Amino acid sequence: MSEKQELMEFPCRFPIKVMGERHEEFVVTITEVVRVNAPDLADHDVTLRESSNGRFYALTVTVTATSRQQLDNIYLSLTGHPMVKMVL
Repeated sequence: MSEKQELMEFPCRFPIKVMGERHEEFVVTITEVVRVNAPDLADHDVTLRESSNGRFYALTVTVTATSRQQLDNIYLSLTGHPMVKMVL
């Protein structure tokens, strides 16, 4: 397999887990950050879980990815955001 050959086929559904401290604007803010690069993101594609101690949120955002560049842009936007502790 060549270096340029893509391991994923696009378009595809791709879940991104975003973790951060509990904040009342976390869901809205992170959804807006993702929508910059995935404008078709629907509300039902976003699920929230709270940590057992209630201190952190885990948000799973499932995007319809159209390219590796799009996913890279989403990851860069999220990892650079001050509300985000970790992106998986």
